[in-house]
Amino acid sequence: MKILYAGTPAVAVPPLVHLAERPDAEIVGVLTRTDAPVGRRRVLTPSPVAQEAERRGLPVLKANRVDAALTGRLRELGADVAAVVAYGALVPREALEALPHGWVNLHFSLLPRWRGAAPVQRALMAGETVAGASTFLLETGMDTGPVIATTTDPVRPEDTAGTVLDRLSRTAAPLLADSLRAVVDGTARPEPQHGEVTLAPKLTGEDARVRWDEPAAAVAARVRGVSPEPGAWTLLDGRRLKLGRVEPRPDEHGLAPGECALRDGSVLVGTGAGAVRLTEVQPAGKKAMDAAAWARGTGTAGVVLG
Repeated sequence: MKILYAGTPAVAVPPLVHLAERPDAEIVGVLTRTDAPVGRRRVLTPSPVAQEAERRGLPVLKANRVDAALTGRLRELGADVAAVVAYGALVPREALEALPHGWVNLHFSLLPRWRGAAPVQRALMAGETVAGASTFLLETGMDTGPVIATTTDPVRPEDTAGTVLDRLSRTAAPLLADSLRAVVDGTARPEPQHGEVTLAPKLTGEDARVRWDEPAAAVAARVRGVSPEPGAWTLLDGRRLKLGRVEPRPDEHGLAPGECALRDGSVLVGTGAGAVRLTEVQPAGKKAMDAAAWARGTGTAGVVLG
């Protein structure tokens, strides 16, 4: 089967690699977003998918929107079907109908839960204990198409959004390949989505700000969901303090929301119910450091974070 692959970030690389190495698949083109500024120097850099495709000698098309001209170029590639993994732009109806077997999307949630750009992040922030991935036929709606197949993955206590996405991108790669094969062969049986619809809009910097009036478990869930990007933060003396992993301590009492204390060598911060233990912090303009060492060195006991 001849495949057009559409994807952009690092999470879309493992499925591309899997398809490129599968004997019954031929990738005739890779669609990705244009080069973007990266790092403090804002150097224009190809996307992770573009870099992998170029390393393998695959034809690469770069575009931030699928217009009529690009649709014509995609049609000329002669692909049977398209695979989509976090491409980052909507595909209009004309382009969806340009390929004989349509477009199959790999989405990192159990649809219809968490439709949108940040499904794993929002699921962890909501405290869900099971993650998953779905393949579905792409429609013009946001992640609304009929589901072909799913896979689940338990969320581990140490997981962040980054570790779950990395794991799912690898374990769900064969699911995408098998779904493409079934669609081309005519053996796929897509089912309409059923159940509660929840939305997963792209994270903002404000989403990553810790709400200390939330219970300890919710604070920890937020931190896990926004790690590693955009990264959890709070305010200390009006300046951002970035936070690493935090551990819920629901039985710790006596601290007001945001109030810090150094107890038995651990930095505790009060929440709306219980406390959390900080493991690592990064003050503005400095490198990340052990939270207890930071507290001892700066005398932050009794300080209130906001």
